[in-house]
Amino acid sequence: MTDVAGLLTSLPEDRLHEWILDQRWFASKNRDVAHFNVLEAVPLREEPPMLVLALVEAHFGTGTHEVYQVPLGLRPADAGWTERVISPDHEGWTVYDALADGAHGRELLHRMRRSVDVSAEEGTLAFRWAKSAAAGAGGTVDVRPVGGEQSNSSIVFGEDLILKAFRRLEPGVNPELEVLRFLSSRGFPHIAPLVGWYEYEGRLMNVTLGTLQEYLAGARDGWELAMEDLEGFVPRARDLGVVSGELHTALGSEGSDPDFAPEEPSAENLSLLTATIDEEIERVFSDLDEEDERVAPIAGRGQDARERLQALSHIGAGGRIIRTHGDYHLGQTMLADRGWVILDFEGEPARSLPERRRKRSPLRDVAGMLRSFAYAASAAGMQRSAAVPEGWEETVREAFLEGYHGAVDPALLPPGHEATAKLLAVFELEKAVYELRYELNNRPDWVRIPVAGIARLLEAT
Repeated sequence: MTDVAGLLTSLPEDRLHEWILDQRWFASKNRDVAHFNVLEAVPLREEPPMLVLALVEAHFGTGTHEVYQVPLGLRPADAGWTERVISPDHEGWTVYDALADGAHGRELLHRMRRSVDVSAEEGTLAFRWAKSAAAGAGGTVDVRPVGGEQSNSSIVFGEDLILKAFRRLEPGVNPELEVLRFLSSRGFPHIAPLVGWYEYEGRLMNVTLGTLQEYLAGARDGWELAMEDLEGFVPRARDLGVVSGELHTALGSEGSDPDFAPEEPSAENLSLLTATIDEEIERVFSDLDEEDERVAPIAGRGQDARERLQALSHIGAGGRIIRTHGDYHLGQTMLADRGWVILDFEGEPARSLPERRRKRSPLRDVAGMLRSFAYAASAAGMQRSAAVPEGWEETVREAFLEGYHGAVDPALLPPGHEATAKLLAVFELEKAVYELRYELNNRPDWVRIPVAGIARLLEAT
């Protein structure tokens, strides 16, 4: 029998190094990578095509490190395999990204379905099937990778299931697994239910490696729906508001689980939030070029923004803080036969896992969706030359908020319309200031979108 782990150990580091640096999911392309090393290599299939699940550590010149999941496939070098190749001929074997190979996708699926444990040198790989999932779910004939990915990698099984493999790993339970398991066990209808998952437990770390969910065949992406028909999206926005309110109500409904139990926000919570946004406003506005026409509506108005923030923040603590979506926008929604479905509960990828698991006001999610409407209106005109109906953004905001307030548990929000509106404006300002910094650094043509949002908040009474 071929020593799969041994083959991986002898793989020249520069081959793995170059390949990982070139992947879209590698998060630190602009940092100085000193070297990579394989922390754990777990053989899952020892007959061709061979499969080994590797945990690879990237060491940086600063002394810090990151850990990545790299499933590797090996086929004989003369077999002609050409997809996502890392090394075309290493001791007679072609080494490649295993998630490009349907045979390896099926291997992971079968192990989850059987809920097996695999012993590793430093720990255990645990494959699990959700108690709420059907035992025979998932076709295995057609297995295909999903393109256009960023921080993770996904593969689809027939028209039934989709597996998301987390690439960059942090110790702890990934919020995607945690929230999906919570909502699936309670029968929340507006998600793609959790079907299975796999994780690693050992001396190195305890970490979620991947989640398996229902695949929404034929569903439409919320961003694309808005871009294609802005006017027709307005009634759909109200329905999306209803589903969003129902989501927050469900997430705030469990009092006995400390990871999900709603909590009273403290005055310190609001003070810390305000101080953080205030610092960001100061940094962003100090860097603005006041001669730049794109930022003219807010140029020189940094102090106005800070004063507006202080005025909004004089509302006292109210409502509840709960587990939230954490990165809520139109791209995280799909319209399926059963209505709106909410996806991707990982939270903002740039934040640490403890930050992504932190309880927050549900209004932070609401602010994210409202800012997404602003982006949709501008992008439809910029990218598709679409005519944006006059007042569309305000109309769609009102429709969404009407649906949301009609569905959410009012105990989760500050008491009274004025206090709720002020806290929501705080979160919108936070989001718009973050967007401004991002667009200035990455998408100059989009700068006017957050500028317009900040200007609107400054003019609001």
